[in-house]
Amino acid sequence: GLQRPRPPRARPLSDGVPGWPPAPGPGSPGPGLRLGCAALRNVSGAQYVGSGYTKAVYRVRLPGGAAVALKAVDFSGHDLGSCVREFGVRRGCYRLAAHKLLKEMVLLERLRHPNVLQLYGYCYQDSEDIPDTLTTITELGAPVEMIQLLQTSWEDRFRICLSLGRLLHHLAHSPLGSVTLLDFRPRQFVLVDGELKVTDLDDARVEETPCASSANCILEFPARNFTLPCSAQGWCEGMNEKRNLYNAYRFFFTYLLPHSAPPSLRPLLDSIVNATGELTWGVDETLTQLEMVLHLYRSGQYLQNSTTSSSTEYQRIPANTIPQEDYRCWPSYHHGSCLLSVFNLAEAVDICESHAQCQAFVVTNQTTWTGRQLVFFKAGWSQVVPDPNKTTYVKASG
Repeated sequence: GLQRPRPPRARPLSDGVPGWPPAPGPGSPGPGLRLGCAALRNVSGAQYVGSGYTKAVYRVRLPGGAAVALKAVDFSGHDLGSCVREFGVRRGCYRLAAHKLLKEMVLLERLRHPNVLQLYGYCYQDSEDIPDTLTTITELGAPVEMIQLLQTSWEDRFRICLSLGRLLHHLAHSPLGSVTLLDFRPRQFVLVDGELKVTDLDDARVEETPCASSANCILEFPARNFTLPCSAQGWCEGMNEKRNLYNAYRFFFTYLLPHSAPPSLRPLLDSIVNATGELTWGVDETLTQLEMVLHLYRSGQYLQNSTTSSSTEYQRIPANTIPQEDYRCWPSYHHGSCLLSVFNLAEAVDICESHAQCQAFVVTNQTTWTGRQLVFFKAGWSQVVPDPNKTTYVKASG
């Protein structure tokens, strides 16, 4: 588990890392907010979260109550174990494994962005028989569970795809050049308050691929290959960003973007999925189109004046709600009931008219990330009770 941290010896973190410490990126906490070894002395409630080949991740609570993630080399992990078996030198093997953690830490710092996991600090401390072991302290996220995501609302799934588009645009135009993620599976990412963030950067690469001709520029994927042009300067053009983009398509967009989307947005969403699956667009065009979807959705333009001039009248009952009489619909924000987001009252009426069971709906004061209101749709309204935060609309008996 976690070693009880001993007071560390002050020592520069410049171990073979040029340009360390890096200048804080935009949006980074001020120098006074950096967490170091002192922050780790009084942590509570350490929980093991998981581990990969090299690193183990723990969740801990800081004295102020904030939960953060700690990453350290996994002493019982695959990387360290196989190295020790082969070479028999624990300290040397530790330094080799810790190099990945150090590289990731430098990249988290240099690539700061809302869709890159935030680095809060680090600590060097002696542990077991190894001096100066490294622990990094980062924002805590929840794992990306694809099966669960497929059951969430389109709005939440779109948010993840938009996060990814913004991240790939940032990586393609980063301060370090165009960065590619060699490992792009969903487990390399976490969700923080509904936003997707990349957490594992030890497999990131900055160099573009050198070439003599386009024969050297083949992007290989399990389902298909792409040949990219070789530039006059002898680099494969756009290889890093195209690798990221196709991976975003095959692991995320194809599952999350189109299904149960508002019908009028489907053609645009299908074109995004097709263009990324064929690599006909680069990252910039893909992001432009994703932001266009957001604009159409957020502004209500996607409703296409579809409002059925419904003959049904609805009676407004302010400051009231209907506690029961739920029915299920899909995809609902709540499993036992029909809770959907709407742009305005007209859309709520349209939805109620399109559900055979719907006899009433309750508008809440809660909004989604795009600012849309959450509305409960109800199968009846035999019992209406006061609630200052809700407004009920019932079908007037005609």
